[in-house]
This record gives sequence, structure tokens and C-alpha cells, in this order.
Amino acid sequence: MAETLYLVIPCYNEEEMLPITAKALMKKMDGLIAEGKVSSDSKVMFVDDGSKDNTWEVIQKLHDMPQTNLFTGIKLSRNKGHQNALLAGLMTARKYADILISMDADLQDDINAIDGMLEKRAEGCEIVYGVRSSRETDTAFKRNTARSYYKMLEFMGVEITYDHADYRLMSKRAVDALAEFKEVNLFLRGMVPMVGYKSDIVKYERNERVAGESKYPLKKMLAFAVEGITSLSVKPIRFITALGVFIFVISVIMLIYFLFTKAFGSTVKGWASTITSVWALGGLQMLAIGVIGEYIGKIYLETKARPKFIVDINLEETQA
Repeated sequence: MAETLYLVIPCYNEEEMLPITAKALMKKMDGLIAEGKVSSDSKVMFVDDGSKDNTWEVIQKLHDMPQTNLFTGIKLSRNKGHQNALLAGLMTARKYADILISMDADLQDDINAIDGMLEKRAEGCEIVYGVRSSRETDTAFKRNTARSYYKMLEFMGVEITYDHADYRLMSKRAVDALAEFKEVNLFLRGMVPMVGYKSDIVKYERNERVAGESKYPLKKMLAFAVEGITSLSVKPIRFITALGVFIFVISVIMLIYFLFTKAFGSTVKGWASTITSVWALGGLQMLAIGVIGEYIGKIYLETKARPKFIVDINLEETQA
């Protein structure tokens, strides 16, 4: 018997893109259902992440289309960010689905890779990662920084799949296991591998966005990168400790050296080296305080245990 598939798609200010996305996904899902690869109860769930435009109105119109029962959606009470919106969709859709595929609303994730994901699922995989086969469409800057970031995460002990964003298939069992992770600071790309169930990858070519604007400018990408590192690894703090020990050892060596030169009548004339040392150590201390402060801030948020999202409207429930 075919499993019920829900596509979970976070949306923020996507009123221009959604009609195009819906048309493409309708054709794809109808084909999968006709071929018997997924159940006729399968749906596309859009998650409105507190959009400021008419995104929710578009989702409602898609849901109310008389010729299909394919589209549904949930509306969050306010903007909570991509990762929280994605988690909200997964936690809601798991009530109705056997398997879930998360993807972005901009159709840059090739929807034809869904077929490969379903094949891997048929082989017994609980998680299937969509992985870009190349980054030729990226700028050299973005391509190099992305690879460097993945290597940095791996160096810090984070299990990560290279060139994978949030395009993935997860079984209901895997999503139920993900629900056991209670942290408020979310980096799903690093959390999902922690589930540990059988997994595989499917490679695909990433497309260009055809409408709307990217919701991840450089500033947000950098913030997301910091979130990924500090949410999943304590190595930055350990690096600071090791660096502190190293500087202390150097300072002892320099003290011995200055005492030695003083004993033999040599004098230290330059003040530039002193000022340079003061500034260097001062900058290092500020950096250390900043990194530690980042972790303390996360501890503060975790201890509050605020909800990661609040669902305002669930069209599945209104339909029922």
C-alpha cells in the first residue's frame, strides 16, 4: 500500500512565487499519485511564517480550489524564522503523513528529485538528503565560503552532509524522533543526522529562482552560520581555553627573556611592542567574552523554554 506523503514548504512573503510553485507541485504530485508511488491522500502543506504580504491569502485560495484537495497550510502567529517554520510544518504534518519531504518555496530544489527520494525510501531509508550535484550556478565567493563552512562544522565535530540544505525526506518515525530534541536554538541540518536512522542521499541540480527575492541575504546567512556552530558544538569555547593557555606560556617565556636581558644590562627601548601586545590581548579578550556571551545567551533562551512556534490556523483542522 502506498504511503501518504506531505510536502512541507515554509513560506515568508512568497505571494509572487506560490502560484508558480503550486502549479508545478500539482503536476508532480498528480503524477506520483497516478503511478501509485504515494497515496491519494498525499498533500502539499505550506507554512506561512508570519508573512507581511498576501502569502496566507494565496495559501487559502489554493486550499479552497474546487478541483483538487491537494493543498493545505498552517499559519504561524508571528514570524519565527525559517528553521522554526519548517519544524512547525513537520510537527503538524506528521499527524497525517507516513513520509514527509521538506523543501523551499522558490523551486530551486528540483522537484524531480522526489522520485529518487521515494526509491531510497522503498529500499528502507528513514531519511534521504537532497544534495546538490554541483555549485556552478553560485558565485565563487559563495561556493568557497559554503565549502569552508562545511569543513569548519565537520572540524568542530558536527555531523553534516555537504551541499545539503533542508531538502530532505523523513519518515514519520524519524520526525517523531526529531520531536524528542527539545532545544530552542535550531539548526536542523545538524540535528537530523543525530536521529541516526538509515539514511542515504539523492543528488540534483539546483535551479534559479524564477520569482520573488531571496530570503537569505549575506547578513542572514552569516547569522545562520553562527547559529549552526554555536548550537551544535562547544569547541569554540575550548579553543579559547587552549589559546589562553598558549598566550600564558608565551608571556612566561617573554618574562624570562626580559629578566635575562635586564640582568646583562640590555634595556627594552621600544614602546610599540608593548602597545601592540596590549591591543592584541585586549582584542582577544573581547573576542573571548563575545563567544562566551553567545553561549550564555543560548543558555538563557533554553532555560526559558519558550515555544519554538505557535500555530494560529491549521487548515487541516478547519477542513475536518
